[in-house]
Parts: sequence; C-alpha cells; structure tokens
Amino acid sequence: MARLRIGSRGSQLALWQAHHISDLLRAQGHTVELEIIKTTGDKITDVALAKVGTKGMFTKEIEEALVENRVDLAVHSLKDLPTELASDFEIAAITPRENPRDVFCSVKFPSIEALPQRANVGTSSLRRQAQLKALRPDLQIHPLRGNVDTRLRKLESGDYDAIILAAAGLNRLGKTQLVRQVISADVMTPAAGQGALGIEIRNGDTATRALLAFLDDAAARATTTCERALLNKLGGGCQVPIGAFAEVIFPEVKGGHIRLNALVAHPDGTKVLRETREGDDPVRLGEAVGETLLRRGGDVILEEVYGEGFALPQQP
Repeated sequence: MARLRIGSRGSQLALWQAHHISDLLRAQGHTVELEIIKTTGDKITDVALAKVGTKGMFTKEIEEALVENRVDLAVHSLKDLPTELASDFEIAAITPRENPRDVFCSVKFPSIEALPQRANVGTSSLRRQAQLKALRPDLQIHPLRGNVDTRLRKLESGDYDAIILAAAGLNRLGKTQLVRQVISADVMTPAAGQGALGIEIRNGDTATRALLAFLDDAAARATTTCERALLNKLGGGCQVPIGAFAEVIFPEVKGGHIRLNALVAHPDGTKVLRETREGDDPVRLGEAVGETLLRRGGDVILEEVYGEGFALPQQP
C-alpha cells in the first residue's frame, strides 16, 4: 500500500473535501498525510474576487507544492481549477458530483421573488449578480467574501437580506439551515464544474494515477469536461459572468448523451445570452456552444467585463 500526501487549502470546506478523499484512500489501505497550503485567494480577503481576477488564485501555491514533490496529489473544488492546466499537471480523477446548483439563503424571506424592493443581497460572483439583476433589477448586490461560516454569520447578523451560495458546499458541511430555495439551473446557471472535486497530480505520475482511478466518476468527468470546454472557449475563469450546466441524458447509451445549458451575461443583468444544445462528445459540444455564444454577442459582453473600466458593486 502507498503513502500519499494531499495538498489542500485550509478553509473548512477545503478540509472537508481533503478529509473525504483521505477517508476513501485509507479505506483502500493507503497511508495518507495532509499538508495545508495557503493560496493567494486565501490571503486576499477584503477584495471582491472578480476584482482580483487572477486565474489560479486558489491553486497556484498548491501546484508549486506538487512540482516540488512536497505533496503527491491536490484536492480542489473543480471550479477553482483553471481550464488550461500547465503541462506539469493532470486531473487524475473527478469524483461523483454534489448538487451543482446555487441556493438562496435568508433569515426572513422564502425566495428571490419574495425579497422586498431594493433588498441587499450578498455575492461576489459576477455570474450570480448578472442573473439576479436580470430577475430583479431593483436588488442591491453587494460583495461577500469569507468562508461559509463567515458568510452565514454576516447573513444572520443582518448585513444582508439574503445571500447566494453553492448548494454543494452547504450540503457537504451540513449547514443547510438557512437554505430557503434551491435555484433551478434554468433560472441561475451554475459555474462550470460547480459541485465536483478535481484530484490533481503531476503529469505522467502513472503510479498515483492508478491509485486514484477508483475515484473517477464517468458522468462527472463527462459533464464537467463539457462545461470546462465551454469556459475555455470563452476565455473565462471562475469569476466571470459565464454559466455552464451539463447533464448526462440517456445514460444507457454508451458514453451517454449530454445536454449543455450555457450562459454569458452582462453583470448588470441587462443582457443575458442563453444557449442549450445536446451532443455526444463533451469537448466538441462545449466548444460549439461557446462559439455560438461568442457569435451572438458574448464577445462584446466579455470584452467589457475584462476591460479596466468595469465597476464592481460597493460594500454596504
């Protein structure tokens, strides 16, 4: 049996994910050690993520530990991993996916529709902001950073009327008490890879890849590959107003058949482009949908978002 060293961020959710993988590996008879690594994204806590705009901000330091052979594998929220990995790395496994949808959390209100006019809603995601503003242009969207506990505490203390979070993180941590509404992917398209864990290793490390093969889920691999192909085609990271939600339909067909719902939106919600298509090849499907969205005006929206002049919402 092998001795495996896992690199992980130190947040509560990241540690849950790392321990989850550790338990599965130990059940196979392996010895597992955990190294906690602080990333750029963990160090910058007072600025909205979209304003920072650094690709790999939650992964760079962990990848350095892989290169330096301090760890053998890294456990990531897949949506934090850049769509184009450096040639030094590969994704050895993508685990069965948690619910990829977003959820509406509130102390007082049961749904987005029930919020009063000009209610304060917390999210640092331009993707969520854009879709909220398209639904409710009156809402006041404010930045929200910090770990899950911090975000929920700010909600409970009355800083916000509601906040939007990923269902997966709350489900994994068992912190669903303030979830009032699971938002349909047709209403709020999730981030590419949301709800999935990606296990990253050094490229060509065949021994570790073989040990992790049992963790790889075919449906999660197919759907997230499709979503990440779309994101890559659009040139986006995890903090831009791009949504992607793929599902395997007709799973009895060899390799499955995938339906992809995708979105590019202006952060103020005034322009929302949606595209739905089906196909059998995850990469080709993602790239084709991305190309269509760019042709329909997504290129103009994204150019404006990437431009220096884009203004983020102010802290309440």
